Amino acid sequence: MVSLSAYLGVGALLFAIAVIGIFLNRKNLIVLLMAIELMLLAVNTNFIAFSRYLGDLNGQVFVFFILTVAAAESAIGLAIMVALFRSVNTINVDELDSLKG
Repeated sequence: MVSLSAYLGVGALLFAIAVIGIFLNRKNLIVLLMAIELMLLAVNTNFIAFSRYLGDLNGQVFVFFILTVAAAESAIGLAIMVALFRSVNTINVDELDSLKG
């Protein structure tokens, strides 16, 4: 049986990798979206671990809602990225200044 601290350690490790991915790579929009999704998965891992540890299913139900929102966020983010690539011909974050006032 795997302990709660092992699950929380995996969640913390995933979250730390995502934060490092955001701070090290601020150029590529695809990598930024993947890092945000990794953060959401780390939080979901912690929800599942606490739900299992406490014997309550509310955390697992909440994870389904988070996954639904994450899927919608990914779809909208990729659609925006495709539209930006078609108009600007790049996904480099530094060159996407068309929304500045």
